[in-house]
Amino acid sequence: MTTIPPLHVGCAMWTHPAWPWRSGDRLRAYAEHCDAVEGNTTFYATPSHDTVASWARQTGPDFRMVLKLPRAVTHEQRLRDGGETLAFLRTIEPLGPRVHALWIQLPASFGPPDVPALDDFLRGLPARHRYAVEVRHPRFFERPDELSGVLARHGAEWIPFDTTTLFSSPPTSEAERDAWAKKPRNPLRTEALTEFPIVRYIGRDDPAETVQGWQRWIAVTKAWLLEGRSPTVFVHTPDNADAPRLAREFHAAVRREVPDLPPLPDPEPLTLF
Repeated sequence: MTTIPPLHVGCAMWTHPAWPWRSGDRLRAYAEHCDAVEGNTTFYATPSHDTVASWARQTGPDFRMVLKLPRAVTHEQRLRDGGETLAFLRTIEPLGPRVHALWIQLPASFGPPDVPALDDFLRGLPARHRYAVEVRHPRFFERPDELSGVLARHGAEWIPFDTTTLFSSPPTSEAERDAWAKKPRNPLRTEALTEFPIVRYIGRDDPAETVQGWQRWIAVTKAWLLEGRSPTVFVHTPDNADAPRLAREFHAAVRREVPDLPPLPDPEPLTLF
């Protein structure tokens, strides 16, 4: 019998005003519901060693954190790194295996002529980590082969950010209008390059529309699991108020298609859920 690898699911953050986590242990509470999280905060500021150690204390070693590299590296220096990356990697060492991948999110101005800089950057990174790249320049989606080739050569993943459901009809709330103004409108991409694909999906404030929009990802995720890949899927909505429940619902929907998929643990009951 073929062993099905785990599917990890999560959200864009581990705390939100609508989530009834107690102050002081919010990551621990979040980790009872989801087993992965996007580390967006590291884009804006490198956390202290004590903060990183507290993240490690609040999560188990199988918890997946996809941490975004600092914007000084990706946006200001455009991967012509002056040492900030290695300093960042030293800071996050207390997380150990929880660092599932380092997320290299590149600005929309970073286009195909910049691929050699990405190639050089990836070549210089320590092999002990996985790396995943998110691009937003439209020409990468028109002619993906060069970028895919560079990423595959370094064992790095290409992270798709699926915004097609968000942009499928005009916004109906302030949160959706804000997301329309800020989120990229790149074409859909569903190919995996590595054993550990990572997906970012944003739906709508209406949970039914979010669920309808992710149906393609149920099929894609099922295929990946049957191929022996272990995906991580992040579920966003414009307001993110219901994101943890929806992430768990996505996992449950995939498990209905793949009954041998390991289940998520049952969280402590909370009034929100």
